[in-house]
Amino acid sequence: MADAAEDKRNQPQDPLIEALRALLGDRLSTAQAVREHHGKDASYHAMEAPDAVAFAESTEEVSAIVKLCARYKRPVIAFGTGTSLEGQVQAAQGGICIDLSSMNAILEVNEADLDCRVQAGVTRKTLNAHLRDTGLFFPIDPGADASLGGMAATSASGTNAVRYGTMRENVMGLTVVLADGRVIRTGGRARKSSAGYDLTRLFVGSEGTLGIITEVQLRLYGIPEAMAAAVCSFDTLEGAVDAVILTIQSGIPVARIELLDELQVKAINAYSKLDYPVKPTLFFEFHGTEAWAKEQAELVGEITGEYGGSNFQWATRQEDRTRLWEARHNAYFACMALKPGAGAWATDVCVPISRLAECILETRKDIDASGVLAPIVGHVGDGNFHLTFLIDPDEPEEMAKAEGVNERMVMRALAMGGTCTGEHGVGTGKMRFLQAEHGEALAVMRQLKVTLDPDNIMNPGKILTV
Repeated sequence: MADAAEDKRNQPQDPLIEALRALLGDRLSTAQAVREHHGKDASYHAMEAPDAVAFAESTEEVSAIVKLCARYKRPVIAFGTGTSLEGQVQAAQGGICIDLSSMNAILEVNEADLDCRVQAGVTRKTLNAHLRDTGLFFPIDPGADASLGGMAATSASGTNAVRYGTMRENVMGLTVVLADGRVIRTGGRARKSSAGYDLTRLFVGSEGTLGIITEVQLRLYGIPEAMAAAVCSFDTLEGAVDAVILTIQSGIPVARIELLDELQVKAINAYSKLDYPVKPTLFFEFHGTEAWAKEQAELVGEITGEYGGSNFQWATRQEDRTRLWEARHNAYFACMALKPGAGAWATDVCVPISRLAECILETRKDIDASGVLAPIVGHVGDGNFHLTFLIDPDEPEEMAKAEGVNERMVMRALAMGGTCTGEHGVGTGKMRFLQAEHGEALAVMRQLKVTLDPDNIMNPGKILTV
């Protein structure tokens, strides 16, 4: 019956589909393969296809598409590169997916003011390739070559967040299409403003539930004179985490600190053809002048030695650093190779840095007791760590064990003053934890949603229910 209903929605008599086809021509697709591709992100969440996919090329077109969807009260889901991890692009109620990948123009770069404006479909690697000759770069690096609009919508961060912050700190302004098709511009190029409500931060992290981001104004940074990376192994997970905590508390401005537990090191050794000791391991990167990067590294070397760190391996050449960080970014695929045929469920939490060791160690004990295979990796410099459960979604017992570990980890993090998600976002996967995290503030979020989207057409079923 569900298939019959879907087929009926896609028949020529569907007035919305016909209106969109008149607007977009062959840039509207109802092909099954296209719809299925746009109904699935990089997570374990099941595919739920939209009724059609509209390939927009401008803010004006996005506005026109949304106006038509508003007229017929049909859902609208924005799609960038599909790399989200909590089911943010699923079309649980059908509707129209707006693919923004063709909106890939870099609109302006203001070198003197260290900022730029891009369309939402520009990816972070494309922007940094464009900036290379200017001596500037955009540092937010979630691993995947995500679109900058999508990164803003999910408030992404990644390996550099300990030094440069998250998207929330680096988005200066936005162009947003609202649920009724109106286009608004928030923020601007000034480094600070006290003029009215901060609408930019409202839309950053809203996951397309309040409006569709079509342009982003971003902060840029000068490429450091020197970069040095290092890898250090530890006998215990506790020693590695305690070294991180003291490094941060000492005020050393490390650019990246990444933790990998033994299982994750084993995985990347096999996948990326490396030979690191199979022990809890930290990856570091230091930015600054030659002298300052060297001084930071020496200070961190002393700290790691206090906590049992050994095998300090340096990577100062560009190709060595690239290989190291490619291995880290491929951690997800390395995990999957540990258990061929398994599904990968990635989840994360973030806690105050002083509670990080306790949270990670308790979570590791819980994983081991459950019998589930789940490596730990994290951007531990800001208290954020991740699990990747390697499970068979068709095995109820395995799923139940993983769900139990995930729930206990989240509630542990909340009890420590942390959050249910440091950077993956909410989507559908973390919705059930928001009441515990936000309390009465969740009701205020719901009021904002109803005010801006009274017909609940903007990515319905994500973050909260109305």
